[in-house]
Amino acid sequence: MKALNIPKIDFIGKQTYAIIFSLLLVFVSIFSLSINGLKLGIDFTGGTLLEVGYQQDVDLADVRATLSEAKFKGASVRYFGSTKEILIRLEPQAISSAKLSSKIIHLLGNDVDIRRVEFVGPKVGEELTNDGGLAMLYALIGILIYVAFRFEYRFALGSISALIHDVIVTLGIFSFLQIEFNLTVLAAILAVIGYSLNDTIVVFDRIRENFLSTRHTDPIKIINAALNQTLSRTLMTSVTTLLVLLALFFLGGEIIHNFALALLIGVVIGTYSSIYVASSMILALGISKQDLLPSEKESKEIDARP
Repeated sequence: MKALNIPKIDFIGKQTYAIIFSLLLVFVSIFSLSINGLKLGIDFTGGTLLEVGYQQDVDLADVRATLSEAKFKGASVRYFGSTKEILIRLEPQAISSAKLSSKIIHLLGNDVDIRRVEFVGPKVGEELTNDGGLAMLYALIGILIYVAFRFEYRFALGSISALIHDVIVTLGIFSFLQIEFNLTVLAAILAVIGYSLNDTIVVFDRIRENFLSTRHTDPIKIINAALNQTLSRTLMTSVTTLLVLLALFFLGGEIIHNFALALLIGVVIGTYSSIYVASSMILALGISKQDLLPSEKESKEIDARP
């Protein structure tokens, strides 16, 4: 047995404020998702995406007006990298990609360059939406089973609550700001789940170690000590990851802009949840030293090992 280190920061003492903050974030996120929904990209809704290049700067208002006059309803037009490149998003069309490209060139002028055309049918978009939701659900179920076997069911519930918190808040920010949600962002959400779980597992490992190796039985002191002991590792991992993501966000180009943004949000929220949400949950569920002690059968097997 070893003496428990005195915690430098009283994380658990501030859990009331953290819980209120988390509940507020989740409430606002759910409210925004229910009212605004997500601005789904053509990966999920179906449609056509065209990347168009000009030889000179182009006015987006003129392009929107031209497309509107040509009966392209709901067309989305925005700059893509520079003021000489634009990205046009159209609703599903009843003509082929080749004919659509020719029509766009005819409307915008022969001096434009169609650099990319992507088409997704509405049925494929619906399938991708369902598959994406199932992928996220399966990931959470798999994590729940793994942590329950790896630690204890209270730890599993704590980790899942933190992951659900991270996913809802990240989706809520995308909904509130009406940032396009596509397959790359979904991939980022799944990556956030893995990152947040990794942080949480490190904290839980230290909590379990402290429960089993110290004379103290006060869960608050033990969890506080574990959070302080893993704080430097958590911050170093988060900061180095954020530096890479900031480089991708500002220098990676328009294609991975939303991907990097989702990861930036997820890393910040995931770091916060691994410290406050997961730990607060296992404390609220009444974790104790007895819950982590090996059974009598397991103790005999350990003692019998050479």
